[in-house]
Amino acid sequence: MSVHLSVFRLLLFFSVLFAFTTVSALTVSPTSVQLVVGNTANLTVSSASGAVTAASNNATLASVSYANGIAIVNAIKAGSVVITVKDKKTSKRVVVTVKAPPLAVSPASVTVAVGSTARITVSNVVGTVSVVSSKTAVATASYASGSVTVRGVKIGAATLTLRNSKTTLTIPVSVTANTPPPAAGNYTLLAWNDLGMHCMDGLDFSVFAILPPYNTLHAQLKDKAGALVSSNVKLTYEAVADSTGSINTSSYQKTNFWDEVGLLVGLNPAKDIGLNLDGLATGNPAPGNETPSLVPAPMTYNAGYRWYEAEGLPITPFDDAGKKNFYPTVKVVAKDMLGNVLATTTTVLPVSDEMTCKGCHASTTSINPAQIAAKPAAGWVNDTNLEKDWKRNILRLHDEQELSTPLFQSALIKMNYKTTGLLATADSGQPVLCVGCHASNAYFDKQNKKTVMGGITGIPAFTQALHIKHATVKDPATQLILDSIGDRSACYLCHPGKTTQCLRGAMGKAIDSKGDSLMSCQSCHGNMAAVGNAARQGWYNEPTCESCHNSAAPNKRALSGVNASGIATVPTDHTFATNANTPAAGLNLYRFSTGHGGLQCEACHGATHAEYPSSHVDDNTQSVAVQGHTGPVAECTACHKTVPTTVDGGPHGMHTTGDAWVKSHEKANKKGTTTTPSCAYCHGTTSAGTPLSAIKIAKTINAGEFGSKNWPAGYQVSCFSCHNGPNPD
Repeated sequence: MSVHLSVFRLLLFFSVLFAFTTVSALTVSPTSVQLVVGNTANLTVSSASGAVTAASNNATLASVSYANGIAIVNAIKAGSVVITVKDKKTSKRVVVTVKAPPLAVSPASVTVAVGSTARITVSNVVGTVSVVSSKTAVATASYASGSVTVRGVKIGAATLTLRNSKTTLTIPVSVTANTPPPAAGNYTLLAWNDLGMHCMDGLDFSVFAILPPYNTLHAQLKDKAGALVSSNVKLTYEAVADSTGSINTSSYQKTNFWDEVGLLVGLNPAKDIGLNLDGLATGNPAPGNETPSLVPAPMTYNAGYRWYEAEGLPITPFDDAGKKNFYPTVKVVAKDMLGNVLATTTTVLPVSDEMTCKGCHASTTSINPAQIAAKPAAGWVNDTNLEKDWKRNILRLHDEQELSTPLFQSALIKMNYKTTGLLATADSGQPVLCVGCHASNAYFDKQNKKTVMGGITGIPAFTQALHIKHATVKDPATQLILDSIGDRSACYLCHPGKTTQCLRGAMGKAIDSKGDSLMSCQSCHGNMAAVGNAARQGWYNEPTCESCHNSAAPNKRALSGVNASGIATVPTDHTFATNANTPAAGLNLYRFSTGHGGLQCEACHGATHAEYPSSHVDDNTQSVAVQGHTGPVAECTACHKTVPTTVDGGPHGMHTTGDAWVKSHEKANKKGTTTTPSCAYCHGTTSAGTPLSAIKIAKTINAGEFGSKNWPAGYQVSCFSCHNGPNPD
């Protein structure tokens, strides 16, 4: 019986051993991959024993790199390779087939005038290329050196057949009459950045990431009949020098973002191509857009918002000379389908890395109380790389405060981070994505109208966590509590910044007779505790224009536009209002709202925090170009060839201005209606004028029987401007 028992124990031992080795054996998934040249694939490596290596048997066809359970395969050249993944016990082989990218053309269809030519760029050419026109009497075509030249012969339609050894493509061609190009001045093009300032957290993304390089450009085109143009035009953007001569045409070599982005978010855009959050909430991200360069890049039309857009441009605050420039400029060009230029404009694409967490979190020997309060118990990390130093200090401090909590431990496991903490995770080569745990609506998918970074249940949202945590700490320069109201520098410690001057628009630059700022960030957003209040959703619950600009708040524009919970106060007066339920139910965000003629509010008033007129000269270039002066685009002739006569059909229920209004104003309802403001709303209760009735540029008005009136810029028009008293008979 003892023999049988010994055999039983031996069998049990081997079965347990077999089960253990089976569970813990190295696995790699998938076991075979097909890739197109230029693309990447992730191999998931699990149950490894000891150190893991990954190697390609032909790195000229496909290379491989390994970190933190992921082997990233990069397809370089057509062919077949074997990727070998090893740990100390096991070796796994993955067969990778790399295919040449299919023949591609741009554009996919062509419109050309009789007697004119058009060019089609051909890429991914393999072998001999030929092109044949279905109707040579309508259009001819020839191929040479990567491009097809199409010539229009007579009005009609034809099809080009383009072939190489593996692919056949058809390209529709439309030949139109040889009409003269459109006359200059028939269109108005307005372009803007959506936030007035985009932030990126430094040049290093190998420790942690808050915000990637991600900028967004919008544009709308209007014909001089006042209608938005949404079809039969092409809009492009390109880098141009600003007023100082600075130009920014690339980003790839200015940051290590592209080396880390795959580990951070699982996406691997090509160099100088940015992320695009649109569609990401449902797993179908839109193609990324490229950094503005000297080659025009296309914008796409978004019918939902009635604008042209280039989402997620990965621009950095370093120009091509290596100098800091937070306001790189881009040129937007609108052309018809024949290539004729309809309109151009220049706008700022602002970006800053001036998130000065290092003011308190950088390793230092200072005895400044605010800096000492931020020192980890284990001491400063004292990393010689200053871009990494402050980030590693923050992770060390975060670990010290949270590592022992069950919620933090479960979050580490869910994020596939090391259970020994965030600093250990970053030091192992896996950068930390802060918004992976702390939800952030900054990562907004406007296609699906929701955030793509929903965070982990139980962990406070990023906006809430940061603002509440820092509301009670001190400014290292002034030793004031950061929650202090009216202190713009408190916000500038983390938001860009004392140098960047994020808040540089008409409100931010307003000063009193002593030169002191009349408004600070808190004037609209409330203090730090309000911004971080749990009742508020960051990036969603923002102050509205009418929170301060309403008939119930004359001469009180510097009071906060939010309540103690950080929620916007919305009055009954909607003369200067954002749109309700925009871009989603329960929201009313300025950057998505529209007004007169379907134009976006930002098209005429400028981007958030950089409203016209801005203190930065290049912000004002566009408004000066379209109407002759700085400030909101308000001159009727900016968009209309013939000034329309209206009592209340203009922007914000405004009437026509200029000579046309002299006779027409007699028909206006002086007391207003339930939907239209009275004359006193802008001209004042004593008809003596207000800033709302001020003209922005010197004008000469033909006032009929009252003669010619010469009014200087800034003059506040009132009844007394022509009459001896208000409303005389």
